[in-house]
Amino acid sequence: MREETAVNVGPTGIEIAYQRFGDPADPPVLLIMGGNAQMIHWPDGFCSELIARGLHVIRFDNRDAGRSTHFRDAPVPDFAAALNGDFSSASYTLADMADDTVGLLDALDLDSAHLVGQSLGGMIAQTVAIEHPFRVRSLTSISSNTGDPKVGQADLSALASLSKPAENREGYIDWMVKATRLTASSPGFPFDESAVRATTALAYDRGHDPGAFPRQGISVLAYGDRTEKLKQVKVPTLVMHGSADPSVEGGRATAAAIPGSKLVIFEGMGHNLPRELWCTIANHIAELVHSAEKPA
Repeated sequence: MREETAVNVGPTGIEIAYQRFGDPADPPVLLIMGGNAQMIHWPDGFCSELIARGLHVIRFDNRDAGRSTHFRDAPVPDFAAALNGDFSSASYTLADMADDTVGLLDALDLDSAHLVGQSLGGMIAQTVAIEHPFRVRSLTSISSNTGDPKVGQADLSALASLSKPAENREGYIDWMVKATRLTASSPGFPFDESAVRATTALAYDRGHDPGAFPRQGISVLAYGDRTEKLKQVKVPTLVMHGSADPSVEGGRATAAAIPGSKLVIFEGMGHNLPRELWCTIANHIAELVHSAEKPA
């Protein structure tokens, strides 16, 4: 499937790279990927599972990812200052990333869509539902949290054993394999090293940017705790998380905050989408989407 580029997207007029799969007459499902990841991190096979269930799939690169606009001239994020309430080094917040998402809907002439976000993508999807509720038909939040600093935050201690990522292509791929192995679903599900290598190599070639992940990460802190705002979300909501993900309490907190939401915990799943669960996860998403599409 060829990539396309939407220009002058959202209030900041950025470029967004995206792909569309399936029948445009089917309900539109916008896939929003997490930090340090690109649209290709939504596996083609998983997208095919969604298409087979009567969904029109759209995946895209967030700002500072892949072939969308990068903010390389922005200040270097100061996380120590941010944790003390000084967000002056944040060049944007989750609200801006939510505006990008809505801007892409505008570019595609879609008045609304079903949003599916993983990790940071879940935070962006939640923020769209908060800031632009009429653009969201349903919300699926995967492996994410509410922004409450006391609940369900990512546990990066396992990565402390690794050195800094190498700057060269092969070294970076090796580092990502090690990092992904630490956060994936092993031993609950087999670790597919060849798939991680292939996706990381493609991502490196599409737009590797060492400064992008910190810029995306501080945007979350700059927006703040979403818990109280999530209590006002009224769209049909599905929250999914893995029991082996150290941030699983973030999923529970998200489901507790959004009225009427459904919580699904997958035994043995870590902070990824194991191939063995693609069919099951797609079933849950399709069930939510088609239920939301029925006339009230």
